[in-house]
Amino acid sequence: MSIDTGQERNSTAVDVRIMTRAELALHGVRMDAEVARPAGAGPSDDGHVLVDGAGAALPTNPASPYSVRDGRVWLGEEDVGVEITPVRRPRFYDLSTADGVRYERIARLHGADVLATTVVQTCVRYAESDRCRFCTIEESLRGGATVAAKTPAQLAEVAAAAVRLDGVRQMVLTTGTTAGPDRGARNLARSVRAVLAAVPGLPIQVQCEPPGELRWIGELEAAGATAIGIHVEALDEQVRRRWMPGKSQVPLAEYEAAWDEAVRVFGHNRVSTYLLVGLGEDPDELIDGAAGLIERGVYPFVVPFRPMAGTLAARDGVEAPSGELLAYVTDAVAGLLRRAGMSGADQGAGCAACGACSVLRTAGG
Repeated sequence: MSIDTGQERNSTAVDVRIMTRAELALHGVRMDAEVARPAGAGPSDDGHVLVDGAGAALPTNPASPYSVRDGRVWLGEEDVGVEITPVRRPRFYDLSTADGVRYERIARLHGADVLATTVVQTCVRYAESDRCRFCTIEESLRGGATVAAKTPAQLAEVAAAAVRLDGVRQMVLTTGTTAGPDRGARNLARSVRAVLAAVPGLPIQVQCEPPGELRWIGELEAAGATAIGIHVEALDEQVRRRWMPGKSQVPLAEYEAAWDEAVRVFGHNRVSTYLLVGLGEDPDELIDGAAGLIERGVYPFVVPFRPMAGTLAARDGVEAPSGELLAYVTDAVAGLLRRAGMSGADQGAGCAACGACSVLRTAGG
């Protein structure tokens, strides 16, 4: 598959809808949210809402220039033409396991209908010298918002309740990196089997580093996972070393081998990887890298870096990218995805299928 990576890059005009959505992703809105994610392994600690009917994770920021009135987003006295609806607190949050663990501490609602959890909430790379500068995977554990390791039985119990009570339609299982050669894939496979035994047919995405033994990718598919995320976050080696000193020790060649094996096993556009905008990577090189991923059959899930509380980046005063940069990269990558006939929704499950943390859906990706 050949992709023209120069598409529309000479144009400085970006659709106003994309620009507005990018600004909301970065600056958030002045509002309360019933469903929020306070910390964790992912790129946001935001409130979950529906923006024009689609799931979105937006910072609930009292200093934002955007506010909400009567279900509409306003910039000062201007209605920006965006509808916003808070996601309601799910009923399964009111339940606990037999041994007293609240379901909310085992898995959380993302967007309107996605159940997500970090199966192992610790990471072998979390010492400050190795830690990814944008990650807070162990901060939510220290704050008591979750438990260190979720058992397959717990995950199955919560998933069944979330589907029954709140209409959950897909699930994401991610993990901190473990010390073994599977890097966490073994626990994910066990968890997938248990959840599907309780909720047959529930689409599940698994997320982990490239396993040291690629056979684990096949084990995850055999367990019943629908899709897989193998997240690199940046493709520039200098950026990787600066932002991910531990994770960057896994060579890009290992990621490429894992992506190729995952596409072989799971299929075209059932594999994804995060690309974070705002880490200092040249935007055109980032777009070119996304084009290469698309050629491989891998969906590049473009997401803004945001300095979450508790991260090393926030401690050091690193700021989020500009709305213009995020909109430019997102618009270009969305165009590449459209040309390749790849949609996040076609992933079946996972972050790209949900789309809440990205602007790609607004841009047509």
